[in-house]
Amino acid sequence: MKQVFINLAVADVNKSMDFYTQLGFEVNLQFCDDDAKCMVWSEHIFVMIMTHDKFKSFTNKPIADTKSHIAGLFALSVESLDRVNEIVDKGLAAGGIEPMPMMDHGFMQLRKVEDYDGHTWEIFYMDMSKFPGA
Repeated sequence: MKQVFINLAVADVNKSMDFYTQLGFEVNLQFCDDDAKCMVWSEHIFVMIMTHDKFKSFTNKPIADTKSHIAGLFALSVESLDRVNEIVDKGLAAGGIEPMPMMDHGFMQLRKVEDYDGHTWEIFYMDMSKFPGA
């Protein structure tokens, strides 16, 4: 089975865990300790949130300041535009920010939400029957 693990450096692991739980992630306690939490989006997608010290143990590069610089865009598809709005609204209520207004490409609508550390998540719904030329 193939899986994706996204590793993120965060300032406060417990605060970030609460944020991601509000977005709809579940916690996998098997891979948690005081310095890292495993957040589960689906059976194939996991996000490891780690203290800066723990994250540094996996790399010799400096950690990007994601509050002022983009290090990556992480996109999650959902089943409807209502679900996009629900997830992003929950993220905003949990203290996240929406750095840009919703984008509507006709066949795809997406909204962005940033966590406390500036990691940017794109939550999107795509209807391929509306894709140009479909």
